[in-house]
Amino acid sequence: MLITFVIITILYLFLIGFFVLGFDKVKDFRLQDIAPKTTFTVVIPFRNEAENLPELLQSLLNLNYPQHLFEVILVNDDSEDDSIETINNHLLINETKNYNLKIINNQRHTNSPKKDAIQAAINQAKHQWIITTDADCIVPVYWLDSFDNFIQSQSLKMIAGPVSYSQGNGLLNTFEALDFLSLIGATIGAFGINKPFLCNGANLAYQKQFFQQLNGFEGNTNIASGDDIFLMEKALKKDSNSIKYLKSKQAIVITKPQNNLKNLISQRVRWASKTSNYNNTFAKIVGLLVLITNASLVIGIVLVTLGLFALKPFAYLFFIKVAIDFILIYKACQLFNKEELLKHYLWSCLIYPFFSVYIAFISMFTTYKWKNRTFKK
Repeated sequence: MLITFVIITILYLFLIGFFVLGFDKVKDFRLQDIAPKTTFTVVIPFRNEAENLPELLQSLLNLNYPQHLFEVILVNDDSEDDSIETINNHLLINETKNYNLKIINNQRHTNSPKKDAIQAAINQAKHQWIITTDADCIVPVYWLDSFDNFIQSQSLKMIAGPVSYSQGNGLLNTFEALDFLSLIGATIGAFGINKPFLCNGANLAYQKQFFQQLNGFEGNTNIASGDDIFLMEKALKKDSNSIKYLKSKQAIVITKPQNNLKNLISQRVRWASKTSNYNNTFAKIVGLLVLITNASLVIGIVLVTLGLFALKPFAYLFFIKVAIDFILIYKACQLFNKEELLKHYLWSCLIYPFFSVYIAFISMFTTYKWKNRTFKK
């Protein structure tokens, strides 16, 4: 049994070690003083987001980018609250600012409401680049400038951008933020070793023509989630050299953490439910190794507690995992100015194996709820 634990830990050490090296290979991108020229259509699906829309709309209004170079399409996905009234009030208040924003209704054709919403917006998009975000997000002032600079610096067809949580309160939000930072660290690290397998639709850009060449979301519309990752998988097969990560503080989109444990579990189950449908072999290997590593820690803790496994070797193996994870999360914390979260790292390490194994287990057997809808795996 000890040998098995050792082999698993060594494999995990090499995996996260490669991500650490890859993280540094993705160089920080800094804005340059060049004339903007890229045109963008910002696509934002929303459902029952009246509470979050004012902050999003204000952040869009504050964008530094020339207004004639972008439009915003908000796609109403059958909202049942005051979302439409909230947007219309915003437009009325800011009607003198020549704000190119419109609302369209979602056109449902598949099992994935969000993919349908994005497709509906792209069908009406006027500009060459599509950039997506979510209704519970806040975009930075130089968001579009950063993407424009990056596009002008090299030949690109798809760009994954950084996403961070807003400052939450309490231990749950702290745990959630650290978990999310580990995912971001792995995302950037994988791009650095030319093995990208994660991205986030809250900050994702791609050429409209490239999207059409890929036949959009065709092939995975039976899966409710995955408007970002499955599209990137298709893009990587088509032209992997034209897909990059924009590692820039000026491009960080801020999203809100889940406000209770039930919602957090529902969100993580939604994320986990699509992993079995990945076409990326590396993504499957990563997911399996991470799951096995965390499961081995859970088993090890139980065996040590029952006196069936020696504490000292288990402690060494646990320390190795905690140490390599810390390096990657530390780098992510530096990028997002979240170093204050590191003081909570140790206790979160004790909880995380149990949390991740639980999420993986229930995602295999249960449906999940999101935005007051129930979806099958």
